[in-house]
Amino acid sequence: MPFRDFLGNEPAVRHLRESIAAGRLPHALILAGPRGAGKYTLAVMLAQTVNCLDPRETDGLPDFCGECSNCVRIGESLDLDARVAEAIAAREDLRDVDKRDTRILIQTHPDVLVIPPDPPQLLIKIGQVRVLTREIYRVPSEARRAVSIFTTAAFMKEAANSLLKVLEEPPAHASIFLLAENPGELLPTIRSRAAIVRLGAIPTETIERLLAERRPQTKPAERALIARLAEGAIGRALGFDLAAYLTSRADALILLRSSVAEPDYSSLFRATETYRAGAEGQEKTEGLLRAAASLLEDLLLLKSGTPQLVRNIDLQKELSSLVSSVSFDWIESAARGLRQVESGMRRNLLRSLSLDSFAAQLQQTQG
Repeated sequence: MPFRDFLGNEPAVRHLRESIAAGRLPHALILAGPRGAGKYTLAVMLAQTVNCLDPRETDGLPDFCGECSNCVRIGESLDLDARVAEAIAAREDLRDVDKRDTRILIQTHPDVLVIPPDPPQLLIKIGQVRVLTREIYRVPSEARRAVSIFTTAAFMKEAANSLLKVLEEPPAHASIFLLAENPGELLPTIRSRAAIVRLGAIPTETIERLLAERRPQTKPAERALIARLAEGAIGRALGFDLAAYLTSRADALILLRSSVAEPDYSSLFRATETYRAGAEGQEKTEGLLRAAASLLEDLLLLKSGTPQLVRNIDLQKELSSLVSSVSFDWIESAARGLRQVESGMRRNLLRSLSLDSFAAQLQQTQG
């Protein structure tokens, strides 16, 4: 996949390729942008470009061949979900005494280290940064430049402080990429030691056209809905599971309705009791929280008099009737409650009870 196949954000990509051409790729780089904007894909492509054994040029700028041993092995990390699942399975096979000290890391090439959030808290942990600290000062064995990629900006405090020490004295042969939906999640001292490149949103019309080409089986109404729910992120749009989202959204609507009208606790409990422990329950809860957040954003847009920006366009009539029953304070309280549920997931609180409590607190706020 050469750079010409990377969709959108041409100025940002060109800037990074020019930096490589000039030998000025930053030692620390924050790639910022919405989920699905291509931050991880771009980070891997940059790692391939600086380490390609048969480098190419396209449009007069550095590119990678995609065929040499470095490109192939680095590219094996592109399917991040699969690699993380393999790492988690490998950890589960260890003795209990070893599991506690084993952190999730991805390394398909000896000089390229990918660091995803470690479950179940889904945070970057001190043990992961310690591995980076141990590896980063070693001269690359098979690459020209060592690359480390943090796939999230959600760090435990000790991990963030440990990373800061590395950024204060980075080795000349290494680059650290930090991927962030919101760079504000990172410590100010980390941001001050890194260059920031932002990937912006792609126009909805462009995403709809691309969906028509790449996912021709989707109906026009479905394409229109997916394009808006993707929030300008090409990757999210192409991989969007609309059926799963609609299922999560149905439960999210039950949560919200239970707090703005006479609550139907039987429907609420039937919905939330399915959100149990385990990896499946965690994924299901994350989907619910994303759907609920999307509905709250739409309610805020309607309340603010900007209905043309609503994303859940198929629910606009129902949301318009719901918005008359809520206030700005209620929407703010609901958003804060969602963050508390998400925080509770990281502490392994019982998800069904957390969701019930969330709905009950909102009902009291409305009252």
